[in-house]
Amino acid sequence: MTALRAHHRGGPEVLIVEPAPVPVPTDAEVLVAVRAAAITFAELTWDETWTRDGVGRTPIIPSHEVSGVIADIGSGVSDFERGDEVYGLIGFDRDGAAADYVTVPAADLAVRPSTVPHTVSAALPLAGLTALQALVDHAGVRPGEDVLVHGGAGGVGTLAIQLASILGANVTTTVRSDTSDLVRDCGAQRVIDVRNEAFDDGPAYDVVIDTVGGQTLDRSYSVLRPGGRLITLSAPPPIGKADEYGITAMFFIVTPSRDQLDELAALVDRGQLHVEIAATFPLAKGREAFESGRQPNRRAGKTVIVVSD
Repeated sequence: MTALRAHHRGGPEVLIVEPAPVPVPTDAEVLVAVRAAAITFAELTWDETWTRDGVGRTPIIPSHEVSGVIADIGSGVSDFERGDEVYGLIGFDRDGAAADYVTVPAADLAVRPSTVPHTVSAALPLAGLTALQALVDHAGVRPGEDVLVHGGAGGVGTLAIQLASILGANVTTTVRSDTSDLVRDCGAQRVIDVRNEAFDDGPAYDVVIDTVGGQTLDRSYSVLRPGGRLITLSAPPPIGKADEYGITAMFFIVTPSRDQLDELAALVDRGQLHVEIAATFPLAKGREAFESGRQPNRRAGKTVIVVSD
């Protein structure tokens, strides 16, 4: 098969398109003929991309979101058949989907949304699961609560705004670009352009979803009401800081979930959830896809590698 691979650690410059062996599924896995693979620009900086249990595992194949068709099934898999169209999130310490084929644990896949092309369903798993788990599993957002989403124009941000709105929350978001119309279309009732306005000079919130980190995270403690919940995707909060403000704060890493993938697919098929695509690249230009993350003023949304039409 053809794959985008790297033989040593580095940035986009180490990626090459080359022949690679077709992987063979184990008993609990399926082999997916990839149609599209979404990328996360930061994934080449993650230790999990390059190692498993502390041991290097090069050459690696990036792109951990997949949409495709099941081509083969392990002997222990009974809930899928060859030809099923699926999508899902691939473990970060496994080879990804920037290739003609990828093996994935069957439990980490679900039937993909049927009303959108593979390029769209490939862009949903990581950001969608992250947003859903942040809002529901960790923040426990309730109808009528006030939610602040930092980085609303990003992949996670746009979906977090939409999902928080579906949950009945009143959503405010921060942006650092000319994307106010986009995030309002997603359901944000108030948009704060942090180039011109400080987000911590306004009202208090019940929940903050932080996709930015750094100073934004540090300043977010003070905007929460007593008993509020701060969920960050950047780094574990300093020990004791949340207690100083009478709130709870936590960091988490997204995990695959078939039930939640089913929930996201249903929302897409009902027209309640929109996935923004910034750009698509053919597999032959996979390196350029990753390099595009360095471009200033990129469009909002996910970048997707199209493997097969």
